Amino acid sequence: MQASLLKSKLREVAESQQPEALMGDGAWVEVIQQMDAIYTDLVTSQIALEQKNTELEEAHQFIESVLSAMHNILIVTDINGSILRANTAVEVLIGKTSLELRGQLLENLFLKSTSNIKLVNKLLEKIHSGGLSDCEVEILNKEGEPVPLSITSKAHYDHTGKLIGSVLTGRPLVEIRKAYLKLKETHEKLKTTQQQLLQSEKMASLGRLIAGVAHELNNPISFVFGNMYALQRYEERFQRYIESIHQDISIDEREKLRRELKIDRILKDIPSLLEGSIESAGRVKNIVQELRRFSTPNTKNNSPVDIVKLLDKAIHLIVHSSAITPVISSDMPDSLIITGNEGYIHQIIINLLQNSIDAIEDVTNPMIEVVVKNNDNFVDITIRDNGSGISKKDMVSIFDPFFTTKPVGKGTGLGLYISFGLATEQCDGSLEATNHVDGGALFTLKLPNV
Repeated sequence: MQASLLKSKLREVAESQQPEALMGDGAWVEVIQQMDAIYTDLVTSQIALEQKNTELEEAHQFIESVLSAMHNILIVTDINGSILRANTAVEVLIGKTSLELRGQLLENLFLKSTSNIKLVNKLLEKIHSGGLSDCEVEILNKEGEPVPLSITSKAHYDHTGKLIGSVLTGRPLVEIRKAYLKLKETHEKLKTTQQQLLQSEKMASLGRLIAGVAHELNNPISFVFGNMYALQRYEERFQRYIESIHQDISIDEREKLRRELKIDRILKDIPSLLEGSIESAGRVKNIVQELRRFSTPNTKNNSPVDIVKLLDKAIHLIVHSSAITPVISSDMPDSLIITGNEGYIHQIIINLLQNSIDAIEDVTNPMIEVVVKNNDNFVDITIRDNGSGISKKDMVSIFDPFFTTKPVGKGTGLGLYISFGLATEQCDGSLEATNHVDGGALFTLKLPNV
């Protein structure tokens, strides 16, 4: 190639010279100079060509290594659906080399079932038209067994923009289905764990309320016990009085005994004793029901809930169970009824109040402010304390699971996390945390007003 190019150049030089110039020494010097320039050009072209060949070889090796490393199958076809190239994943799956597959029709690789043939024909139509296609078909592996594949077909064009075929990529669905089943199993475990965490936090909150509950139960139970002891003493007097009547004593003796045993006073006292005992027993029953609603997962449908009444109960329990006695400032209507899950709302409020109590344990004049506002579609419940507030770095993590600024053993780090989940997922509301302009943390619970 170099020699013919050199001869051509020399011929051009010779023809360009005048006959009289060819006879002189100067002409031959010019010819030699032209030859040197041509030779230099040839060497430069040869070096550039070798560099291009090296780059092409490196690109080829790179593409080969990528195709070999691909776990997904890759098949290149012409516009008629004949196989031009297949990667290593296809060779391993089918048991044939890319060279053996070259020229074969793509449809011969797939299972000949009615549903499969329809999908393959549709895939071939997309290849011929250059359209993008996604489908699930069954390919026959080297053992002749059908393997489900998720296939994506994309048009293949040459450098002029002409459609010359298609590039098919696919992945065995067995792996995807296994991954899906594993993901589903993990999700179910996560849901179970979340329910366990929810219940654990409920029991932790319940434990913090034991002191207040004991105080709440102690008063009515003590009242019932006192009344029962009084009725027991009265029962002894009644028994003595009735036995004497049965002994057929005189009227004077009976009246004397009646005055001695104070029967008339007892008869007047019994109704109040019974009424007080029934009322106290009812109070105990209500307290127990409140605790059961809080400690037992509530899966019932939404029902009317008086937010103000619920807040009053929660504040009463929290204050009695606390080692400190904060000033409670409230701005609430007399009553505000919404439809919601009372158990979930109660737990959110208990957690927020307990969080406020923990924040003001070391404050000189501890205070908690509770405000309820009805804003058309939502009810806003804000709970503010006069503690140190929430730092900027903690604000982004305040609702994260297990995040807590409390000492070890003081808090689980789940209260606000669970409250946030209950507010957003179970109650269709929201829970936000900010710092009040006058200091302290401010939590705002929004609940649908329906």
